[in-house]
Formats: sequence, C-alpha cells, structure tokens
Amino acid sequence: MRITVRVPATAANLGPGFDCFGLALDLCNEVTLDTDAEPGVSWAGEGATELPTDGSDMVSTTIARVGVRHGMEAPPIGVHGVNRIPLERGLGSSSAAAVAGVVLGSRLFDRSIDGPDSSPGPDTHSVFALAAEIEGHPDNAAAAVFGGFTIAVPGGSLRRLDSHPGVRPVALVPSDVRVATHEARAALTEFVSRDDAIFNAAHAAIMVHAITREPSLLAEAMRDRLHQAARLALVPEVEEVYNAVRDEGIAVCVSGSGPTLLAFETDGRELPELGDGWSVLRVGVRATGFEVVDP
Repeated sequence: MRITVRVPATAANLGPGFDCFGLALDLCNEVTLDTDAEPGVSWAGEGATELPTDGSDMVSTTIARVGVRHGMEAPPIGVHGVNRIPLERGLGSSSAAAVAGVVLGSRLFDRSIDGPDSSPGPDTHSVFALAAEIEGHPDNAAAAVFGGFTIAVPGGSLRRLDSHPGVRPVALVPSDVRVATHEARAALTEFVSRDDAIFNAAHAAIMVHAITREPSLLAEAMRDRLHQAARLALVPEVEEVYNAVRDEGIAVCVSGSGPTLLAFETDGRELPELGDGWSVLRVGVRATGFEVVDP
C-alpha cells in the first residue's frame, strides 16, 4: 500500500474571529505512507532537519492513535513528508500534520474513524473531529479538512463558506522569527471587557460578509481587541511591519498565533516592500481541504 495525502496551510482567527475563523491557503504539505518501503520516517522541505525521525512526529503519532482507537497496532511502515508550510509561523503546520495522520491512519487500518465502513477511509467530519481533538485547534483543522473559509463553533460543529473571488491572501513570513503557540496564548489576558467583546462580535459579523461578498471591507472588518495587540507585542519587528501595511490601507491580520501576517491585496493597492528577512507568499485561497492521492 502506498498513499499520499496533501493538506493545505491554514490561517486562523483572521482578526476578530479568535479561535473560530479559518482560511485554507493554496500551500500544501504532502505525506506518503508506504507499507512496502524501508520502515522509518523522513522529511524534505521546510523543517526537514528539525522534525523528529523516530516516530514521535505529529503524523506518526496520529497514525498510531487511529490504530489504538480500533485496537490495532501499525505494521512497519515508511513515512515520507514533503513540507511547504513553515514551522511555528502561524500557518497551521501542526494541524496539517494531524489531518494527514488521521487520513493515512484510517487508510492503513482499512477503517473509517467511527468504525468499519463499506468505503474504507474517514469521512470529512470524522477527520475534522479527531484531528481537532489531537492537535487542539479546531479553527485550523476545519479549514485544513474542508477548504475555503470556515467557522468552527465551540462544541464541534462548523460551517464552510466560499470566499469571494476577489479575496487575495498574501502570507508575510518572517525568516528568523518564531512564536510557539503556547507562548502566544500565554500572553493573552484571561478576561476581556464588555466593550471589547462587543467590538469583536460586531467585527466578526462584518468579517463574514467581507470575505464572502465584499472584500473592500476587509481592512475594517479585521480589527480586533482580543488577541492581536498582545501577540504583536511579543515580536516588535513584526508589529512594525503590521503597522506599515495597515498604514497603506491594506487589510492585514496576525495569522494564527503569529508571527506570520496575512494581508489581502486589492487592485491598485499592493504591499509595500518589506525588506530583508521576509518571505512574501501570494498563495491564494484553496477551495478544497485535504486530498488523497492514490498511485
């Protein structure tokens, strides 16, 4: 058996949609499982020299967890990943790995997530539920599984919407800055004021309209009072670029927990030069989530 799964990068939060909104980006990791290959784990691309090769990576441990759910142990397998999503940059690399592991594990054990099925492999809602449970970020997992613009609702339900054709995301990735998710979350206050809660609720509502129907409203819709200021304060050099982009009238937000910024260009309003130390990725929205590629 040899199967490859592609999983897209994702940008979560999108300003006011803290822990709820997600957007799939057309930048994909590919992971191949091969039962006939030399057993082991190998990586190419982003983070190839950093990721573990002893089976403790997110893909391998997730495959094993799928087996545990069915009382089965994985046979010797080869796992090879080609990574295009930068690590620890707020682009959903961990969620992509969890989704890949769930999908590959279900194929390996010839099961759906919820039990035997006439069509082996997981349904998309089961992939989302287990990947979110394992990795802990339903906002990223939803977009990685379903593509497009997603809203993850506390309790496990979600909604997927098509983005407007004029939505043109650009990932601004700092080359030498990383922020671990737990550090970014630790910087947030436990309580927020009523005014700030109302502010974010209103802007989140506008955000749904902006990203699906009226992209010209994105710069206004992406304003936030719950998390971005605290996260930007951790990385002053990123905050400087964020302010410069906003000053140009371009919609921009912190992607996930950062430090990557996600900007949205429009006709006649494009990003200024960012200088050394930044990668500018015009990736587009990916309409679909994970994709299984059978040889």
